[in-house]
Amino acid sequence: MQIRQIAAQQNIPDRYLEQLLATLRRGGIVKSQRGSKGGYLLAREPWKITIFEILACLEGLDKVKKCEEEIQPQTVESSVIEEIWQEACQAANSVLETYTLADLCEKRDARQQLNIMYYI
Repeated sequence: MQIRQIAAQQNIPDRYLEQLLATLRRGGIVKSQRGSKGGYLLAREPWKITIFEILACLEGLDKVKKCEEEIQPQTVESSVIEEIWQEACQAANSVLETYTLADLCEKRDARQQLNIMYYI
């Protein structure tokens, strides 16, 4: 799809979307195609792209993986909080690694089917 089509459908400013797509292209998530029918398309099948991978690409792996870093706590209280934070980050990353773009589309389609109203 072309940037202006995506921007219009998703109500995202063109300039911001350009930056996101450039980052996703550098990360190997999407690829760009030039020409009159040019635009952006997924670089791989949607069932092979995880939400974690997209987040890591957009936010930077260092921010996503930061929860795995060992920080030396200075107090017992901060040690307890650090352990809980590590557990929460690992759980969040685990969930994000489980879902793919295809999963998101399936969930969206299922919800849209629930919202269909039949009139007689």
